[in-house]
Amino acid sequence: MNMRKGILLLLIGFSLSTALQAQNTQDIRNISLEDAIDIALENNSQLKIAENDVELAENQMRSEKADYIPSLNATLSGNRSIGRSFNQDVGEIVTETTNSFFSRANADLPIFSGFENLHSLRSSRYDKQSMEENLQRVRENVIFNTASNYLQYILDQHFLEIDRENLEASRQTLQQVRAQVEVGSRPRVDLYNQEATVANNELSVVNSENAVQSSRLQLIQTLQIDPRKDYEFSTPEINEQTVAAADYNLDQLVDTALENRSDLQREELNILSLEHQMKATRGSLYPSLSLSASLQSRYSDGIQLDFQDQFFDQNINRSVGLSLNIPIFGNLDRRTNVQAQQINYKNARLALQETQLQVVQEVNQAYNDYTSYIKQLESSEKALQAAERSYLTQKERYEVGAGTLIELSDANAQYVEAQASRAQALFRVIFQQKLLDYYIGRLDENVSFGL
Repeated sequence: MNMRKGILLLLIGFSLSTALQAQNTQDIRNISLEDAIDIALENNSQLKIAENDVELAENQMRSEKADYIPSLNATLSGNRSIGRSFNQDVGEIVTETTNSFFSRANADLPIFSGFENLHSLRSSRYDKQSMEENLQRVRENVIFNTASNYLQYILDQHFLEIDRENLEASRQTLQQVRAQVEVGSRPRVDLYNQEATVANNELSVVNSENAVQSSRLQLIQTLQIDPRKDYEFSTPEINEQTVAAADYNLDQLVDTALENRSDLQREELNILSLEHQMKATRGSLYPSLSLSASLQSRYSDGIQLDFQDQFFDQNINRSVGLSLNIPIFGNLDRRTNVQAQQINYKNARLALQETQLQVVQEVNQAYNDYTSYIKQLESSEKALQAAERSYLTQKERYEVGAGTLIELSDANAQYVEAQASRAQALFRVIFQQKLLDYYIGRLDENVSFGL
């Protein structure tokens, strides 16, 4: 019986372990660059706020359109009068309790309001377009930040791989040095020096692992996903020939940026909106004309007629009228509003000029940095080839006893530094290409790293 219970518990434990392993496997998700961008666009709160702003602008535009539609109101009221009162239906003072019912329906239609409604509607349309451009720029920000953090994660992984390879090479050298020291062909100080080198390389691996974890957490934060779950971020293959083949023309880049940048178009649309807001505010200084119509009826039990005869026949009153409102003096409020709108309009134009200069500066700086990084990449490739040849030569010399450990360690350090410099230069070029796309307003979710 105990054996059966033991077997049963073992099977249950095995089943639970298998279920937990399956659950953990389901939690691990392999995320590519394209997946990361899609996740960020879906989860980003700033993007959702920008979408809500577009919806608000649409509602405001519908409200402005509704100002051209007549307004309709209905009023219903009931009253009980107790005691002496004047009965207007019979034309005398009576002492009695009467119940009455009153209803009224009226409609108002603005005919002319100094073109205030017209300019308000146009302003709301430009506001909606401005919010759409803002939404596009926020999308570009999300894509750029995601791609940048993803690229940094890949770069840190590459540094970690270099440090691990260097550590493995140092450990192999340590084994050789230890064997040579044991047979007396090398001094013991070489063993101590190589042990110190291995320890430093182990520290470099630890620091690189920490950098990878930090960039990974930063990427997860950008995607706004649960950091408690396990994620695997795939490393795309990079076509280095495609990376270095881009040919840019500075004047064309600047013209494209001034034409395509969503933030510039947003500010231009804001200026048009303010212009019509100013005209709408100025329209409040002009007379306004409106058409009104009403239909009303009442019933009172103080009259010897039934409800249908009173309410639907005898007491019906219809009216139609025009109303002209002429503003004469309003404590200077309207003129003050017009002056405030004019100042806002001037400030918006100044802000646009400043943004245009900033865009030109950003494109110029990004272009200059790109050309500089291309030269750095070419130089780092030459330095890497030279450092690799030097390291291999010193390794061969040390193995045959013609070189010292210090020479080998220096050559190895230069080789590792050249590998890191070359990788950093390559990723700088890739990043700068995406930065140029971002600055000229042509960055979309189809981002690749020279694939």
